[in-house]
Amino acid sequence: MIGAPLVDVPRISAPTWFCFVVIQSEMMDSAADSDPFGPFEIADWRVLETVDGRSSCPKCAKSRKYFCYTCYVPVTELEGKIPKLKLPIKVDIIKHAKEIDGKSTSAHAAVLAPEDVTIYTFPCIPDYEQDKETIVLVFPGKEAVTVEEFLSQESQSSNQSGQKRPAESSKRKIDRAIFIDSTWNQCKGIFKDPRLKDLPCVVLKARITQFWRHQEGSPRWYLATVEAIHQLLLELDAADPEAKRPKTNSVGHRFDDLLFFFRFMYDKIHTLYDHEKLKSYKRPLK
Repeated sequence: MIGAPLVDVPRISAPTWFCFVVIQSEMMDSAADSDPFGPFEIADWRVLETVDGRSSCPKCAKSRKYFCYTCYVPVTELEGKIPKLKLPIKVDIIKHAKEIDGKSTSAHAAVLAPEDVTIYTFPCIPDYEQDKETIVLVFPGKEAVTVEEFLSQESQSSNQSGQKRPAESSKRKIDRAIFIDSTWNQCKGIFKDPRLKDLPCVVLKARITQFWRHQEGSPRWYLATVEAIHQLLLELDAADPEAKRPKTNSVGHRFDDLLFFFRFMYDKIHTLYDHEKLKSYKRPLK
């Protein structure tokens, strides 16, 4: 309704937990809000509506609703009923110590792709020095390039011996991607850590977020962490059209189930609140 006051979603008005990425400047169509998940093929998330009340986590026994956001497992009632994805790369999420686990979308990815997604709490993170040739940090560093640009670069290791190799084997590849899950001010300190600051950085293509939590001063292309992971995988998939894909997934859709919990929670918020009144969706595109 025009002129109606904008509202925050109750109990989640604290600073939001975004994966901060600067995406390339492109025309962004706000009309996507009318059907934001239309382009994706997401498993039937309505199975989550059958969960009645909270139950104990099968690992830590703490009270949880759909999944445990510290053990990254579904509640017993949902075991075998939610998607389980196999990703083509490993994903590390580095979370600021002051972040609240239950308010981050990082856990969505860890629950849905448990073999490939790992969440670390800063400063307890791995040393990436040994394999940094095939690792990228999704962050707007000064030397950041697009995923496509990174993959088109010549591998440094392919030239170390001074021998010429076939063109297809000399291009860089991505085996692991690192995401920082924190507020913008917090992520700057994490980025300066010696274990991260020399890693090659990539930025993602333009995509407006559908995250319902508002952060003052942030534009709508600050993606929620699970959205950013999904976007990176889409770009990797597009860059490798000959990649092996499960027969159950069409080209470009094999990672859409990463948005399984995100889609469900988006729907729950929008059954309670008018989209046009939520501050998060009124943020500028630039």
